[in-house]
Amino acid sequence: MKTAGHRQPPPLTEQASGAQLAEGARFNETIACLNPSLGIVKGVYRYPTHEAANRHWLECVARNLANSNAKRHHE
Repeated sequence: MKTAGHRQPPPLTEQASGAQLAEGARFNETIACLNPSLGIVKGVYRYPTHEAANRHWLECVARNLANSNAKRHHE
């Protein structure tokens, strides 16, 4: 079995954490600047492996994020 990472989810507590709130806000801002399609053109895609499909998805998201940042800095 493959392990994709070692990050542990934050513990559940009764008191809210300011650090967790800030991290959630940063994540929300990043996701909000992406286009709804994530830069993936409509169509049927066939990949030889799951790794190839994941690589394509990651390239599309990275390209979209870079384009969104470029637009934001030029405005």
